[in-house]
Amino acid sequence: MSERIRIESDGKILCSCESVIIIPEIAIKEPGYIHVMTTKDQAHAKHEYHAMAQMAYFQYQDEELEITEVKNTIIIASKEESVTLDGGMLLAREPSGGFLVFVQPMQNKKKLLETGYRYCTRWVRLDI
Repeated sequence: MSERIRIESDGKILCSCESVIIIPEIAIKEPGYIHVMTTKDQAHAKHEYHAMAQMAYFQYQDEELEITEVKNTIIIASKEESVTLDGGMLLAREPSGGFLVFVQPMQNKKKLLETGYRYCTRWVRLDI
C-alpha cells in the first residue's frame, strides 16, 4: 500500500488521504495553479479528481457539503512533494472513501468549487 498524503495545519494533522485537489485563490483567475496529488494509479487519477470536484460542487449547490474552515496555512505532504496553501480550498478523499473539504477564512467557496470542477472537467474531456 502506498504512503498516504498528510494534511496538516498549525502543527496538527487534519487527515491522511489518498487523493487531493488543491485550489489556491489565484486559480479563480488562472486555473493553471490548481495542483493535484494521489497515491493511487496515475492512469486513472484524472477520473478520480473529476469525480471529487463534481461531487463537491453538486453537494455545495444542494447545501449538503460540509466544509471545515482552517485559519492557518495548510501543508499537503506526500512522499514525493510538499505544497503549502495560504489562501484557497482543498478537496481530499480518505482511504475509506470519505470526502473532506478544507477552506481558509474569507474565501469564496462557490467560486473555488466552480474553478476546481471546470478544471477537472476540461482535463477529462481533453482525453476523451
